[in-house]
Amino acid sequence: MNPCKTLMVQGTTSDAGKSTLVAALCRVLYRRGFSVAPFKPQNMALNSAVTAEGGEIGRAQAVQAQAAGLAPHTDMNPVLLKPNTDTGCQVIVHGQPTQNNMEAWGYHEYKPRVMPAILESHQRLCDQYEYILVEGAGSPAEINLRDNDVANMGFAEAADCPVLLVADIDKGGVFAHLVGTLDLLSTTEKNRTVGFVINKFRGDLSILKPGLDWLEAHTGKPVLGVLPYLPGLHLEAEDSLTNSDIKPTIEKPLRVVIPWLQRTSNHTDLDPLALHPQVEVIWVGPNKAIPPADLIVIPGSKSVRSDLAYLQQSGWAEHIKQHLRYGGKILGICGGFQMLGQHIHDPKGIEGAPGSSQGLGLLAMDTTLEQEKQLRLVNGTLTFDCASVQGYEIHMGISRGPALDRPLVTLDDTTIDGALSNDRQVAGTYLHGLFESQPACNALLAWAGLTKPDTPDYQALREADLNRLADAAEEHLDITKILDIAHGRHS
Repeated sequence: MNPCKTLMVQGTTSDAGKSTLVAALCRVLYRRGFSVAPFKPQNMALNSAVTAEGGEIGRAQAVQAQAAGLAPHTDMNPVLLKPNTDTGCQVIVHGQPTQNNMEAWGYHEYKPRVMPAILESHQRLCDQYEYILVEGAGSPAEINLRDNDVANMGFAEAADCPVLLVADIDKGGVFAHLVGTLDLLSTTEKNRTVGFVINKFRGDLSILKPGLDWLEAHTGKPVLGVLPYLPGLHLEAEDSLTNSDIKPTIEKPLRVVIPWLQRTSNHTDLDPLALHPQVEVIWVGPNKAIPPADLIVIPGSKSVRSDLAYLQQSGWAEHIKQHLRYGGKILGICGGFQMLGQHIHDPKGIEGAPGSSQGLGLLAMDTTLEQEKQLRLVNGTLTFDCASVQGYEIHMGISRGPALDRPLVTLDDTTIDGALSNDRQVAGTYLHGLFESQPACNALLAWAGLTKPDTPDYQALREADLNRLADAAEEHLDITKILDIAHGRHS
């Protein structure tokens, strides 16, 4: 095997296209027969994935691993930060939580302690693969975060790797973003930045060409390509849901409504439904009218008691009771499942101040938050249909009570998961990803009231979009020059 080459992608802003470009390049190199692995030194995200060894990493790195033809591994994202307040987060290193609540200032001081873990993971990947494609975080021009940086130029300098800078033209001001970011870098960081990629262009490229020529002349660095806007492209989101993601959909036979919570986690659980031709998915934000629905899904949460209070204050509790009176169905996933019970106890202050919260009271169970985090991949069957289920658990709570005597899922290890109410209107589960299984999705949608559900193959949809993205990269990026840069063959 040739010596490993590392290439880093940094962005002018959050959501500039770093995750997309790394996924595209992973799939391009994989299709060309190279061994390639994704890597993100530090990720701050509420969408995560569980690896086979029982660790937790950012969801984007799991997608990039798929693009590279690999199973996700904790070395691909050695540090994951999961925000649980506006100023605090859970710190996960090598897949396991080390700190449940660390304030931003505390983590800033803690970062030098995680750099060795980051470099260890990078070296292990280098020992196995020909190429490592690294994704930065946010922007390298966030000068308030430059000290002790481990996510952007701090890592690039430590690993001595070249950097591509990507910007999203759809946001506007793309040349200001690129030139301004470059201007705020140190001399060594500027020299390390060896080219630009522009993302999400739509229109006539000849009109953009004078700007590209100016950019190259002004900076002395090449534009390595302009990726087009790809309508309908679906890559699972890296971070949590925002108000901008809450968009109307086309009316379809079954309507699923989901409350937007302040700390919604793993909202990618609902992606298979959003792509389903028979399902209308509506996320309802704060202070918005709640439409009639066949199924209400309460999603996962990184701060369950806080989001439960938010849900209750927003009037959702009364709407859910009304929904049930009209014969609608309720499904709670992970934190949403915990909210369906009678109480949530946090005696050790795992998520904040110690205390207890009254739940929605729809399932006869209580949940106690505990220090040890449950992280595992699981397989099983739905108890009411025997449909096969694949999913993963990410939670710190243990639920107990008579509601669990009627489980939703029987796992292959003979243990049980979740609950289904006696009237079959209310269901809950700790399993993320249960809609990704065609049999389980069909069964759950039939339970919710959809006649003859016909669920697409979600894995095939993922593969098709990764290949579509790679096709665009092959056509619109100078892959030869990008590989030359990875090999150090650039001026």
